Amino acid sequence: MANKYEVAVYYFPQYHSDPTNDIWHRPGWTEWELVKAARPRFEGHRQPIIPAWGYFNEADPAWAAKEIDLAADHGITSFIYDWYWYEGKPFLQDGLEKGFMAAPNNQRLKFGLMWANHRWVRIFNNIAHEEPPLLADGAVDRPNFDRMVEYVVKTYFRHPGYFKIDGAPYFSIYELGTFIEGLGGLEAAKAALDHFREYTKAQGFPDLHLNGVTWGFQVLPSEVKVEDPARIVEYLGLNSVGSYVWIHHTDLGTKSFPTAPYEEIAEDNYRVWEEYTRTFPVPYMPNVSMGWDASPRTNQEIPFQKAPYPWTNVIVGNTPAAFEEALRKARDFIDAHDLNPKMLTINAWNEWTEGSYLLPDTDNGTGYLEAIKRVFGS
Repeated sequence: MANKYEVAVYYFPQYHSDPTNDIWHRPGWTEWELVKAARPRFEGHRQPIIPAWGYFNEADPAWAAKEIDLAADHGITSFIYDWYWYEGKPFLQDGLEKGFMAAPNNQRLKFGLMWANHRWVRIFNNIAHEEPPLLADGAVDRPNFDRMVEYVVKTYFRHPGYFKIDGAPYFSIYELGTFIEGLGGLEAAKAALDHFREYTKAQGFPDLHLNGVTWGFQVLPSEVKVEDPARIVEYLGLNSVGSYVWIHHTDLGTKSFPTAPYEEIAEDNYRVWEEYTRTFPVPYMPNVSMGWDASPRTNQEIPFQKAPYPWTNVIVGNTPAAFEEALRKARDFIDAHDLNPKMLTINAWNEWTEGSYLLPDTDNGTGYLEAIKRVFGS
């Protein structure tokens, strides 16, 4: 029996080597190094987190197959990959292309893309309050965008396991502000998306499902916020909106540093679900976050202090039971608003260095995955 809910989990593919990271950091560098180096920053702080599977290579199809089985066995229906396009080419794509897409069992799970088009800055191991240098610009002009569209359609949309809604491939845009800025304005951005839609249809698909990520509070130092997002979503012709992570909808700066209670953050987001349903002209897909702790990305040699990302509050109390309650709230919201599809997103499969992951660790094992299975398992 198929799962009647679309349980889409964000996947952050920074746990395999990449030629660009070899230049920015050193040959073979991955964020596993930050996971290993993390230390407790205050009393009771649960660091370092130790993955139960160890520090594996996600671009190895054998490991990807294990991830696929684990996710599918616990009620997850799709991975939404954080997908990057810098300087006319993809970045961190091998976790998907060499790992997931080459796994022998990839038919058990769908996959989609969230174009993570934010400016990539050097945020790792920085001193608090320092301005992080820009490494790559996520804004693209029209020729670059068109090249990206051709790559996406031919490389991913044609795969039989690509996530579609009513036959239309799903494509999410993380930063509408950066997208509009790069194209040179709202009218040019709409023309680019119209081209994307028509090109997709010309390749044999009935349509394109465009999703926009919404957020109220800046997290990454490079994010570009848009004014009147509901009007922009309507003008651009997007089909739905959603969220990436809970802290986009709660002001961590107002919480008592260095922690913030999970239940309080959850309540902030439940209110946002209702608000966005009222204010956006298209369906809003709710998001549930497992947790938040970006401290592994800070410089471990200096005291932990209140400062811009990644020096932010750590969410505490995010037990598997608390996570399960949030999932039930999302399921009730979906049912009450008769969403089509009955979809939610979850942050995240493997955001180890932001403290939001479903893969088993040595403390909770598969506890968070079991919560998903109890709520959404078919």
